[in-house]
Amino acid sequence: MLSSPGAAPVMLKLLKIKNIAVISGVELEFAGGLTALTGETGAGKSILIDAVGLLLGSRASPDLIRTGEDQAVVEALVDSAGAASVLEAHGLTAEEGEIILRREIHVNGKGRASVNGALVPVSVLRDLAPWVATIHGQHGPQGLLDADTHLEVLDRNAELTEDAARVAEAYRRLREVEGALRTLRQDRSEAERRRESLAHQVDEIDRAALVPGEEEALRQEKAVQANAGRLAALTAEAYGLLYDAGDAVLPRLGQVNRKLEDLGRIDQRFAPFLEARVTVRAHLEDLAFFLRDYAQTLDVTPGRLDEIEGRLALIERLKRRYGATVEEMLASAAAGREELARLLAPEEQERALGAQRVDAVASFLKLAGALSKRRRAAGIELAARVQRELGQLAMEKTQFEVAFQPLVPADDGEDTTQWSDRGLDAVEFLLSTNPGEELRPLARIASGGELSRILLALNAVAAVDAAAETLVFDEVDAGIGGRVAEVVGRKLRTVADTHQVLCVTHLPQIASLADRHYVVSKREVKGRTFTDVRPLDGPERIEEVARMLGGATITDTTRRHAREMVKQSLRS
Repeated sequence: MLSSPGAAPVMLKLLKIKNIAVISGVELEFAGGLTALTGETGAGKSILIDAVGLLLGSRASPDLIRTGEDQAVVEALVDSAGAASVLEAHGLTAEEGEIILRREIHVNGKGRASVNGALVPVSVLRDLAPWVATIHGQHGPQGLLDADTHLEVLDRNAELTEDAARVAEAYRRLREVEGALRTLRQDRSEAERRRESLAHQVDEIDRAALVPGEEEALRQEKAVQANAGRLAALTAEAYGLLYDAGDAVLPRLGQVNRKLEDLGRIDQRFAPFLEARVTVRAHLEDLAFFLRDYAQTLDVTPGRLDEIEGRLALIERLKRRYGATVEEMLASAAAGREELARLLAPEEQERALGAQRVDAVASFLKLAGALSKRRRAAGIELAARVQRELGQLAMEKTQFEVAFQPLVPADDGEDTTQWSDRGLDAVEFLLSTNPGEELRPLARIASGGELSRILLALNAVAAVDAAAETLVFDEVDAGIGGRVAEVVGRKLRTVADTHQVLCVTHLPQIASLADRHYVVSKREVKGRTFTDVRPLDGPERIEEVARMLGGATITDTTRRHAREMVKQSLRS
Protein backbone atom coordinates (compact mmCIF):
# COMPACT_ATOMS: atom_id res chain seq x y z
CA MET A 1 0.00 0.00 0.00
CA LEU A 2 1.19 3.49 -0.74
CA SER A 3 2.47 5.70 2.06
CA SER A 4 -0.48 7.45 3.61
CA PRO A 5 -0.42 11.06 2.41
CA GLY A 6 0.17 13.28 5.39
CA ALA A 7 1.31 10.38 7.60
CA ALA A 8 4.96 11.40 7.23
CA PRO A 9 6.13 14.82 8.41
CA VAL A 10 5.43 17.77 6.13
CA MET A 11 8.21 20.32 6.31
CA LEU A 12 7.90 22.06 2.94
CA LYS A 13 4.27 23.12 2.52
CA LEU A 14 4.35 25.69 -0.27
CA LEU A 15 6.92 26.73 -2.88
CA LYS A 16 6.56 29.83 -5.08
CA ILE A 17 9.01 30.61 -7.89
CA LYS A 18 8.98 33.73 -10.01
CA ASN A 19 11.25 34.65 -12.93
CA ILE A 20 13.88 31.97 -12.48
CA ALA A 21 15.30 30.78 -15.83
CA VAL A 22 12.36 29.65 -17.99
CA ILE A 23 9.93 29.64 -15.07
CA SER A 24 7.77 32.75 -15.20
CA GLY A 25 5.66 31.86 -12.19
CA VAL A 26 4.94 28.59 -10.36
CA GLU A 27 3.20 27.87 -7.07
CA LEU A 28 3.34 24.33 -5.69
CA GLU A 29 1.73 22.82 -2.60
CA PHE A 30 3.34 19.76 -1.04
CA ALA A 31 2.23 17.10 1.39
CA GLY A 32 3.86 14.20 3.21
CA GLY A 33 5.08 10.97 1.68
CA LEU A 34 6.80 10.60 -1.69
CA THR A 35 6.35 13.22 -4.40
CA ALA A 36 7.66 12.55 -7.92
CA LEU A 37 8.72 15.32 -10.30
CA THR A 38 8.90 14.17 -13.90
CA GLY A 39 9.13 15.67 -17.34
CA GLU A 40 11.17 15.56 -20.49
CA THR A 41 14.88 16.34 -20.44
CA GLY A 42 15.40 20.10 -20.44
CA ALA A 43 11.90 20.87 -19.22
CA GLY A 44 13.25 22.58 -16.11
CA LYS A 45 13.13 19.99 -13.33
CA SER A 46 16.59 20.98 -12.14
CA ILE A 47 15.39 24.59 -11.85
CA LEU A 48 13.01 23.51 -9.09
CA ILE A 49 15.94 21.98 -7.23
CA ASP A 50 18.02 25.14 -7.74
CA ALA A 51 15.13 27.21 -6.35
CA VAL A 52 14.96 25.11 -3.19
CA GLY A 53 18.73 25.45 -2.92
CA LEU A 54 18.43 29.23 -2.93
CA LEU A 55 16.15 29.03 0.11
CA LEU A 56 18.77 26.88 1.82
CA GLY A 57 21.36 29.62 1.33
CA SER A 58 23.17 28.44 -1.81
CA ARG A 59 25.01 30.95 -3.96
CA ALA A 60 22.79 33.16 -6.14
CA SER A 61 23.75 34.42 -9.59
CA PRO A 62 22.01 37.04 -11.76
CA ASP A 63 22.23 34.46 -14.57
CA LEU A 64 19.31 32.67 -12.91
CA ILE A 65 16.97 35.61 -13.59
CA ARG A 66 14.56 35.13 -16.47
CA THR A 67 15.53 37.11 -19.57
CA GLY A 68 14.01 40.57 -19.61
CA GLU A 69 13.17 40.64 -15.87
CA ASP A 70 14.76 42.75 -13.14
CA GLN A 71 14.58 40.25 -10.33
CA ALA A 72 13.77 36.66 -9.42
CA VAL A 73 11.99 35.55 -6.24
CA VAL A 74 11.69 32.22 -4.43
CA GLU A 75 9.42 31.81 -1.42
CA ALA A 76 8.49 28.85 0.74
CA LEU A 77 6.19 28.12 3.63
CA VAL A 78 7.82 25.57 5.90
CA ASP A 79 7.09 24.00 9.24
CA SER A 80 9.16 25.41 12.10
CA ALA A 81 9.55 22.09 13.92
CA GLY A 82 13.03 21.79 15.38
CA ALA A 83 14.17 25.23 14.19
CA ALA A 84 13.10 27.18 17.29
CA SER A 85 16.63 27.43 18.71
CA VAL A 86 18.03 28.74 15.41
CA LEU A 87 15.23 31.29 15.10
CA GLU A 88 15.72 32.43 18.69
CA ALA A 89 19.48 32.77 18.18
CA HIS A 90 18.78 35.27 15.40
CA GLY A 91 16.00 37.10 17.25
CA LEU A 92 13.26 35.56 15.09
CA THR A 93 10.01 33.79 15.96
CA ALA A 94 7.73 31.33 14.19
CA GLU A 95 4.13 32.34 13.65
CA GLU A 96 1.66 29.53 14.29
CA GLY A 97 4.43 26.97 13.87
CA GLU A 98 5.34 28.11 10.36
CA ILE A 99 8.20 30.02 8.72
CA ILE A 100 8.09 32.02 5.50
CA LEU A 101 11.44 31.99 3.71
CA ARG A 102 12.10 34.42 0.86
CA ARG A 103 15.07 35.00 -1.42
CA GLU A 104 15.39 37.71 -4.06
CA ILE A 105 17.99 38.03 -6.82
CA HIS A 106 18.48 41.31 -8.67
CA VAL A 107 20.09 41.91 -12.06
CA ASN A 108 22.67 44.21 -10.44
CA GLY A 109 24.01 41.24 -8.50
CA LYS A 110 22.49 42.27 -5.19
CA GLY A 111 19.88 40.26 -3.37
CA ARG A 112 17.78 39.96 -0.25
CA ALA A 113 16.81 37.23 2.13
CA SER A 114 14.04 37.34 4.70
CA VAL A 115 12.47 35.11 7.33
CA ASN A 116 8.86 35.89 8.29
CA GLY A 117 9.21 39.26 6.59
CA ALA A 118 12.35 40.26 8.53
CA LEU A 119 15.44 40.94 6.43
CA VAL A 120 18.29 38.60 7.36
CA PRO A 121 21.75 37.74 6.03
CA VAL A 122 21.85 34.73 3.71
CA SER A 123 23.85 32.99 6.43
CA VAL A 124 20.64 32.75 8.47
CA LEU A 125 19.07 30.68 5.67
CA ARG A 126 22.12 28.44 5.78
CA ASP A 127 21.72 28.07 9.54
CA LEU A 128 18.06 27.10 9.08
CA ALA A 129 18.79 24.75 6.15
CA PRO A 130 19.51 21.61 8.25
CA TRP A 131 15.98 21.91 9.70
CA VAL A 132 14.31 22.69 6.38
CA ALA A 133 15.55 20.34 3.66
CA THR A 134 18.53 18.41 2.37
CA ILE A 135 19.24 18.08 -1.34
CA HIS A 136 20.88 14.85 -2.48
CA GLY A 137 22.22 14.83 -6.00
CA GLN A 138 24.21 16.92 -8.42
CA HIS A 139 22.17 20.13 -8.06
CA GLY A 140 22.81 21.12 -4.48
CA PRO A 141 25.21 21.11 -1.52
CA GLN A 142 25.70 17.61 -0.16
CA GLY A 143 25.92 17.23 3.57
CA LEU A 144 27.57 13.81 3.37
CA LEU A 145 30.28 15.10 1.04
CA ASP A 146 31.56 16.84 4.16
CA ALA A 147 33.41 14.20 6.16
CA ASP A 148 32.64 16.09 9.36
CA THR A 149 29.05 14.84 9.13
CA HIS A 150 29.97 11.15 8.97
CA LEU A 151 30.67 10.68 12.66
CA GLU A 152 27.28 12.14 13.56
CA VAL A 153 25.58 9.79 11.09
CA LEU A 154 27.36 6.82 12.65
CA ASP A 155 26.44 7.89 16.18
CA ARG A 156 22.78 8.36 15.28
CA ASN A 157 22.64 5.02 13.52
CA ALA A 158 24.18 3.23 16.53
CA GLU A 159 22.16 5.23 19.08
CA LEU A 160 25.36 6.64 20.57
CA THR A 161 24.32 10.29 20.68
CA GLU A 162 23.93 10.31 24.48
CA ASP A 163 27.37 8.71 24.90
CA ALA A 164 28.78 11.29 22.49
CA ALA A 165 27.17 14.08 24.52
CA ARG A 166 28.88 12.82 27.69
CA VAL A 167 32.22 12.75 25.87
CA ALA A 168 31.62 16.31 24.64
CA GLU A 169 30.91 17.45 28.21
CA ALA A 170 34.09 15.75 29.49
CA TYR A 171 36.05 17.44 26.70
CA ARG A 172 34.53 20.82 27.59
CA ARG A 173 35.56 20.34 31.22
CA LEU A 174 39.10 19.37 30.16
CA ARG A 175 39.47 22.43 27.94
CA GLU A 176 38.06 24.62 30.72
CA VAL A 177 40.69 23.39 33.19
CA GLU A 178 43.46 23.64 30.60
CA GLY A 179 42.39 27.18 29.78
CA ALA A 180 42.51 28.17 33.45
CA LEU A 181 45.91 26.55 33.81
CA ARG A 182 47.24 28.29 30.70
CA THR A 183 45.91 31.64 31.88
CA LEU A 184 47.46 31.13 35.31
CA ARG A 185 50.87 30.39 33.83
CA GLN A 186 50.68 33.32 31.44
CA ASP A 187 49.51 35.74 34.13
CA ARG A 188 51.58 34.48 37.04
CA SER A 189 53.59 37.69 37.38
CA GLU A 190 50.41 39.76 37.34
CA ALA A 191 48.82 37.51 39.97
CA GLU A 192 51.92 37.81 42.14
CA ARG A 193 51.84 41.60 41.86
CA ARG A 194 48.20 41.56 42.90
CA ARG A 195 48.95 39.40 45.92
CA GLU A 196 51.81 41.66 46.98
CA SER A 197 49.67 44.75 46.57
CA LEU A 198 46.84 43.28 48.62
CA ALA A 199 49.20 42.05 51.35
CA HIS A 200 50.86 45.48 51.61
CA GLN A 201 47.49 47.23 51.77
CA VAL A 202 46.13 44.97 54.50
CA ASP A 203 49.36 45.10 56.48
CA GLU A 204 49.59 48.91 56.33
CA ILE A 205 46.01 49.36 57.52
CA ASP A 206 46.38 46.71 60.21
CA ARG A 207 49.60 48.25 61.53
CA ALA A 208 47.84 51.60 61.79
CA ALA A 209 45.38 49.99 64.27
CA LEU A 210 42.59 52.29 63.21
CA VAL A 211 39.47 52.63 65.36
CA PRO A 212 36.06 53.79 64.09
CA GLY A 213 35.41 57.41 65.13
CA GLU A 214 39.07 57.88 65.99
CA GLU A 215 39.73 60.76 63.61
CA GLU A 216 36.94 62.94 65.03
CA ALA A 217 38.08 62.24 68.61
CA LEU A 218 41.67 63.14 67.74
CA ARG A 219 40.68 66.40 66.12
CA GLN A 220 38.68 67.31 69.22
CA GLU A 221 41.57 66.44 71.50
CA LYS A 222 43.96 68.45 69.31
CA ALA A 223 41.78 71.54 69.69
CA VAL A 224 41.76 71.16 73.49
CA GLN A 225 45.52 70.56 73.75
CA ALA A 226 46.32 73.56 71.56
CA ASN A 227 44.02 75.91 73.57
CA ALA A 228 44.39 74.61 77.13
CA GLY A 229 45.45 78.00 78.67
CA ARG A 230 42.65 79.93 77.03
CA LEU A 231 40.12 77.25 78.04
CA ALA A 232 41.23 77.52 81.71
CA ALA A 233 40.97 81.33 81.70
CA LEU A 234 37.57 81.37 80.05
CA THR A 235 36.09 78.78 82.41
CA ALA A 236 37.34 80.72 85.44
CA GLU A 237 35.82 83.94 84.15
CA ALA A 238 32.54 82.24 83.34
CA TYR A 239 32.39 80.58 86.79
CA GLY A 240 32.98 83.92 88.50
CA LEU A 241 30.21 85.63 86.55
CA LEU A 242 27.82 82.80 87.21
CA TYR A 243 28.52 82.04 90.89
CA ASP A 244 31.50 83.62 92.62
CA ALA A 245 31.52 87.35 91.77
CA GLY A 246 29.73 89.99 93.85
CA ASP A 247 27.12 90.45 91.18
CA ALA A 248 27.08 86.77 90.14
CA VAL A 249 24.05 85.45 88.29
CA LEU A 250 22.98 82.67 90.67
CA PRO A 251 22.78 84.77 93.86
CA ARG A 252 20.80 87.43 92.05
CA LEU A 253 18.52 84.79 90.48
CA GLY A 254 16.59 84.62 93.80
CA GLN A 255 15.70 88.26 93.45
CA VAL A 256 14.43 87.67 89.92
CA ASN A 257 12.29 84.75 91.09
CA ARG A 258 10.65 86.82 93.84
CA LYS A 259 9.75 89.50 91.33
CA LEU A 260 8.24 86.82 89.09
CA GLU A 261 6.12 85.54 91.99
CA ASP A 262 4.68 89.00 92.54
CA LEU A 263 4.00 89.35 88.81
CA GLY A 264 2.36 85.93 88.68
CA ARG A 265 -0.08 86.76 91.44
CA ILE A 266 -1.28 89.70 89.37
CA ASP A 267 -1.04 88.23 85.82
CA GLN A 268 -1.33 84.50 85.17
CA ARG A 269 0.67 84.82 81.96
CA PHE A 270 3.83 84.68 84.12
CA ALA A 271 2.83 81.26 85.45
CA PRO A 272 4.86 79.21 82.89
CA PHE A 273 8.00 81.08 83.81
CA LEU A 274 7.41 80.45 87.50
CA GLU A 275 7.11 76.72 86.76
CA ALA A 276 10.43 76.74 84.82
CA ARG A 277 12.40 78.64 87.48
CA VAL A 278 13.47 75.48 89.32
CA THR A 279 14.70 73.84 86.14
CA VAL A 280 16.55 76.99 85.05
CA ARG A 281 18.33 77.27 88.41
CA ALA A 282 19.29 73.56 88.30
CA HIS A 283 20.82 73.91 84.83
CA LEU A 284 22.75 77.02 85.84
CA GLU A 285 24.06 75.30 88.96
CA ASP A 286 25.19 72.29 86.89
CA LEU A 287 26.97 74.62 84.51
CA ALA A 288 28.66 76.44 87.41
CA PHE A 289 29.94 73.20 88.94
CA PHE A 290 31.20 71.98 85.51
CA LEU A 291 33.04 75.30 85.02
CA ARG A 292 34.54 75.05 88.50
CA ASP A 293 35.92 71.53 87.87
CA TYR A 294 36.79 71.88 84.17
CA ALA A 295 40.27 73.23 84.66
CA GLN A 296 41.18 70.12 86.66
CA THR A 297 40.20 67.90 83.69
CA LEU A 298 42.55 69.64 81.31
CA ASP A 299 45.38 67.10 80.88
CA VAL A 300 48.05 68.94 78.97
CA THR A 301 50.85 66.41 78.41
CA PRO A 302 54.12 67.57 76.89
CA GLY A 303 54.50 66.09 73.41
CA ARG A 304 50.88 64.91 73.22
CA LEU A 305 49.99 67.53 70.63
CA ASP A 306 52.80 66.28 68.39
CA GLU A 307 51.53 62.70 68.81
CA ILE A 308 48.02 63.72 67.80
CA GLU A 309 49.22 65.63 64.75
CA GLY A 310 51.39 62.68 63.71
CA ARG A 311 48.47 60.28 64.10
CA LEU A 312 46.17 62.52 62.07
CA ALA A 313 48.83 62.84 59.35
CA LEU A 314 49.05 59.04 59.16
CA ILE A 315 45.27 58.73 58.86
CA GLU A 316 45.21 61.40 56.18
CA ARG A 317 47.94 59.60 54.20
CA LEU A 318 46.08 56.27 54.41
CA LYS A 319 42.83 57.97 53.38
CA ARG A 320 44.43 59.09 50.12
CA ARG A 321 45.19 55.43 49.30
CA TYR A 322 42.48 53.31 50.80
CA GLY A 323 39.30 55.28 51.54
CA ALA A 324 37.68 58.58 52.42
CA THR A 325 37.07 57.64 56.07
CA VAL A 326 38.53 55.35 58.72
CA GLU A 327 35.47 53.14 58.35
CA GLU A 328 36.05 52.78 54.58
CA MET A 329 39.71 51.90 55.14
CA LEU A 330 38.79 49.21 57.66
CA ALA A 331 36.26 47.79 55.15
CA SER A 332 38.96 47.84 52.44
CA ALA A 333 41.31 45.88 54.70
CA ALA A 334 38.58 43.31 55.41
CA ALA A 335 37.88 42.89 51.68
CA GLY A 336 41.61 42.54 51.00
CA ARG A 337 41.92 39.77 53.60
CA GLU A 338 39.01 37.90 52.01
CA GLU A 339 40.54 38.16 48.54
CA LEU A 340 43.91 37.00 49.83
CA ALA A 341 42.20 34.03 51.45
CA ARG A 342 40.66 33.12 48.11
CA LEU A 343 43.77 33.85 46.11
CA LEU A 344 46.16 30.99 46.72
CA ALA A 345 49.79 31.38 45.91
CA PRO A 346 50.28 30.77 42.14
CA GLU A 347 52.28 27.62 42.82
CA GLU A 348 49.52 26.17 45.00
CA GLN A 349 46.84 27.15 42.52
CA GLU A 350 48.82 25.60 39.67
CA ARG A 351 49.20 22.37 41.60
CA ALA A 352 45.44 22.31 42.25
CA LEU A 353 44.62 22.93 38.58
CA GLY A 354 47.19 20.36 37.52
CA ALA A 355 45.46 17.76 39.66
CA GLN A 356 42.09 18.77 38.17
CA ARG A 357 43.56 18.39 34.66
CA VAL A 358 44.82 14.88 35.43
CA ASP A 359 41.32 13.94 36.57
CA ALA A 360 39.74 15.60 33.51
CA VAL A 361 42.11 13.77 31.13
CA ALA A 362 41.35 10.45 32.80
CA SER A 363 37.61 11.06 32.67
CA PHE A 364 37.72 12.07 29.01
CA LEU A 365 39.89 9.12 27.97
CA LYS A 366 37.66 6.67 29.83
CA LEU A 367 34.47 7.92 28.19
CA ALA A 368 36.02 8.55 24.76
CA GLY A 369 37.81 5.19 24.74
CA ALA A 370 34.59 3.32 25.50
CA LEU A 371 32.74 5.32 22.85
CA SER A 372 35.46 4.60 20.30
CA LYS A 373 35.08 0.85 20.82
CA ARG A 374 31.32 1.07 20.34
CA ARG A 375 31.76 3.23 17.26
CA ARG A 376 34.11 0.74 15.60
CA ALA A 377 31.72 -2.12 16.16
CA ALA A 378 28.86 0.06 14.88
CA GLY A 379 30.95 1.08 11.85
CA ILE A 380 31.35 -2.53 10.75
CA GLU A 381 27.62 -3.13 11.11
CA LEU A 382 26.69 0.08 9.29
CA ALA A 383 29.04 -0.71 6.40
CA ALA A 384 27.54 -4.18 6.02
CA ARG A 385 23.98 -2.86 6.00
CA VAL A 386 24.75 -0.06 3.53
CA GLN A 387 26.61 -2.60 1.35
CA ARG A 388 23.46 -4.73 1.19
CA GLU A 389 21.31 -1.73 0.36
CA LEU A 390 23.70 -0.64 -2.40
CA GLY A 391 23.57 -4.13 -3.87
CA GLN A 392 19.81 -3.77 -4.22
CA LEU A 393 20.27 -0.38 -5.89
CA ALA A 394 22.35 -1.77 -8.79
CA MET A 395 25.60 -0.91 -7.06
CA GLU A 396 26.44 -4.46 -5.99
CA LYS A 397 30.08 -4.08 -6.99
CA THR A 398 30.44 -0.97 -4.87
CA GLN A 399 32.47 -1.23 -1.70
CA PHE A 400 31.50 0.93 1.26
CA GLU A 401 33.60 1.32 4.37
CA VAL A 402 33.49 3.35 7.56
CA ALA A 403 37.12 4.36 8.00
CA PHE A 404 38.54 5.41 11.36
CA GLN A 405 41.53 7.62 11.91
CA PRO A 406 42.42 7.45 15.60
CA LEU A 407 43.52 10.59 17.38
CA VAL A 408 46.20 8.95 19.51
CA PRO A 409 46.93 10.70 22.81
CA ALA A 410 50.50 11.28 23.97
CA ASP A 411 51.78 8.81 26.57
CA ASP A 412 52.17 11.52 29.19
CA GLY A 413 48.78 13.05 28.40
CA GLU A 414 50.38 16.46 27.90
CA ASP A 415 49.47 16.92 24.23
CA THR A 416 45.69 16.93 23.85
CA THR A 417 45.55 19.23 20.82
CA GLN A 418 44.28 16.49 18.48
CA TRP A 419 41.37 15.57 20.71
CA SER A 420 37.98 17.09 20.10
CA ASP A 421 34.55 17.26 21.67
CA ARG A 422 33.65 14.32 19.40
CA GLY A 423 36.14 12.02 21.10
CA LEU A 424 39.26 10.22 19.87
CA ASP A 425 38.01 9.33 16.39
CA ALA A 426 37.91 10.93 12.98
CA VAL A 427 35.46 9.03 10.78
CA GLU A 428 34.99 9.14 7.02
CA PHE A 429 32.85 7.13 4.62
CA LEU A 430 34.93 5.63 1.82
CA LEU A 431 33.65 4.19 -1.46
CA SER A 432 34.89 2.24 -4.43
CA THR A 433 32.39 1.94 -7.28
CA ASN A 434 34.46 -0.40 -9.43
CA PRO A 435 36.34 -3.60 -8.58
CA GLY A 436 40.06 -3.11 -8.18
CA GLU A 437 39.83 0.60 -7.39
CA GLU A 438 40.95 1.87 -4.02
CA LEU A 439 38.48 3.18 -1.53
CA ARG A 440 38.19 6.95 -1.72
CA PRO A 441 36.13 9.71 -0.03
CA LEU A 442 32.61 10.17 -1.40
CA ALA A 443 33.28 13.66 -2.69
CA ARG A 444 36.10 12.46 -4.94
CA ILE A 445 34.39 9.67 -6.82
CA ALA A 446 30.61 9.76 -6.60
CA SER A 447 28.61 11.10 -9.54
CA GLY A 448 25.25 12.80 -8.98
CA GLY A 449 23.22 9.64 -9.54
CA GLU A 450 25.58 7.42 -7.57
CA LEU A 451 25.64 9.86 -4.70
CA SER A 452 21.86 10.03 -4.59
CA ARG A 453 21.66 6.25 -4.38
CA ILE A 454 24.32 6.14 -1.70
CA LEU A 455 22.37 8.71 0.27
CA LEU A 456 19.19 6.75 -0.35
CA ALA A 457 20.88 3.62 1.00
CA LEU A 458 22.07 5.47 4.07
CA ASN A 459 18.64 6.97 4.64
CA ALA A 460 17.10 3.52 4.34
CA VAL A 461 19.53 2.19 6.94
CA ALA A 462 19.82 5.12 9.33
CA ALA A 463 18.21 8.46 10.09
CA VAL A 464 20.93 10.38 8.25
CA ASP A 465 18.97 13.59 8.08
CA ALA A 466 17.35 13.54 11.49
CA ALA A 467 17.07 17.32 11.56
CA ALA A 468 15.70 17.89 8.05
CA GLU A 469 12.31 16.30 7.49
CA THR A 470 12.36 17.11 3.77
CA LEU A 471 14.75 15.17 1.52
CA VAL A 472 15.20 16.05 -2.14
CA PHE A 473 16.66 13.33 -4.39
CA ASP A 474 17.85 14.47 -7.80
CA GLU A 475 18.82 11.97 -10.52
CA VAL A 476 18.67 9.09 -8.04
CA ASP A 477 17.79 6.81 -10.98
CA ALA A 478 20.82 7.61 -13.15
CA GLY A 479 22.09 4.49 -14.88
CA ILE A 480 19.45 2.05 -13.63
CA GLY A 481 16.23 0.57 -14.92
CA GLY A 482 13.96 -2.45 -14.81
CA ARG A 483 13.72 -4.32 -11.53
CA VAL A 484 16.39 -2.20 -9.87
CA ALA A 485 14.39 0.93 -10.64
CA GLU A 486 11.43 -0.55 -8.78
CA VAL A 487 13.70 -1.40 -5.84
CA VAL A 488 14.91 2.21 -5.78
CA GLY A 489 11.31 3.39 -5.83
CA ARG A 490 10.38 1.19 -2.92
CA LYS A 491 13.42 2.40 -0.98
CA LEU A 492 12.22 5.93 -1.55
CA ARG A 493 8.79 4.91 -0.29
CA THR A 494 10.39 3.45 2.85
CA VAL A 495 12.25 6.70 3.52
CA ALA A 496 9.03 8.62 2.85
CA ASP A 497 7.42 6.89 5.84
CA THR A 498 9.55 9.12 8.11
CA HIS A 499 10.46 12.01 5.81
CA GLN A 500 8.87 14.22 3.23
CA VAL A 501 10.59 13.08 0.02
CA LEU A 502 10.74 14.96 -3.29
CA CYS A 503 12.29 12.99 -6.13
CA VAL A 504 13.22 14.15 -9.63
CA THR A 505 13.07 11.02 -11.78
CA HIS A 506 13.01 9.77 -15.37
CA LEU A 507 11.85 6.27 -14.46
CA PRO A 508 8.21 5.20 -14.63
CA GLN A 509 8.85 2.56 -11.97
CA ILE A 510 9.63 5.30 -9.44
CA ALA A 511 6.98 7.75 -10.64
CA SER A 512 4.28 5.10 -10.39
CA LEU A 513 5.16 4.45 -6.74
CA ALA A 514 4.81 8.09 -5.68
CA ASP A 515 2.03 9.32 -3.40
CA ARG A 516 1.63 12.35 -5.68
CA HIS A 517 2.99 13.26 -9.06
CA TYR A 518 3.97 16.61 -10.64
CA VAL A 519 4.95 16.99 -14.27
CA VAL A 520 7.29 19.71 -15.50
CA SER A 521 6.75 20.80 -19.10
CA LYS A 522 7.81 23.54 -21.50
CA ARG A 523 5.75 25.55 -23.94
CA GLU A 524 6.50 28.36 -26.36
CA VAL A 525 4.35 31.49 -26.55
CA LYS A 526 5.19 34.27 -29.04
CA GLY A 527 8.80 33.21 -29.24
CA ARG A 528 9.31 32.86 -25.47
CA THR A 529 9.71 29.66 -23.49
CA PHE A 530 7.66 29.00 -20.38
CA THR A 531 7.95 26.14 -17.90
CA ASP A 532 4.82 24.86 -16.19
CA VAL A 533 4.49 22.53 -13.22
CA ARG A 534 1.16 20.89 -12.54
CA PRO A 535 -0.12 17.98 -10.45
CA LEU A 536 -1.24 14.81 -12.19
CA ASP A 537 -4.00 12.44 -11.22
CA GLY A 538 -6.10 9.77 -12.85
CA PRO A 539 -5.81 9.62 -16.67
CA GLU A 540 -3.19 12.37 -16.83
CA ARG A 541 -0.90 10.46 -14.53
CA ILE A 542 -1.38 7.28 -16.57
CA GLU A 543 -0.49 9.26 -19.69
CA GLU A 544 2.72 10.64 -18.14
CA VAL A 545 3.84 7.21 -16.91
CA ALA A 546 3.09 5.86 -20.42
CA ARG A 547 5.25 8.61 -21.93
CA MET A 548 8.06 7.66 -19.59
CA LEU A 549 7.65 4.04 -20.69
CA GLY A 550 7.30 4.53 -24.44
CA GLY A 551 8.84 7.88 -25.29
CA ALA A 552 7.31 10.12 -27.94
CA THR A 553 5.00 7.42 -29.34
CA ILE A 554 2.43 6.25 -26.81
CA THR A 555 0.43 3.17 -27.79
CA ASP A 556 -2.58 1.55 -26.17
CA THR A 557 -0.28 -1.21 -24.99
CA THR A 558 1.96 1.34 -23.30
CA ARG A 559 -1.05 2.94 -21.63
CA ARG A 560 -2.25 -0.45 -20.36
CA HIS A 561 1.20 -1.14 -19.00
CA ALA A 562 1.28 2.29 -17.30
CA ARG A 563 -2.19 1.76 -15.86
CA GLU A 564 -1.15 -1.63 -14.49
CA MET A 565 1.99 -0.16 -12.91
CA VAL A 566 0.03 2.52 -11.06
CA LYS A 567 -2.63 0.02 -9.95
CA GLN A 568 0.05 -2.39 -8.81
CA SER A 569 1.61 0.39 -6.74
CA LEU A 570 -1.75 1.09 -5.13
CA ARG A 571 -2.14 -2.57 -4.22
CA SER A 572 1.41 -3.06 -2.94
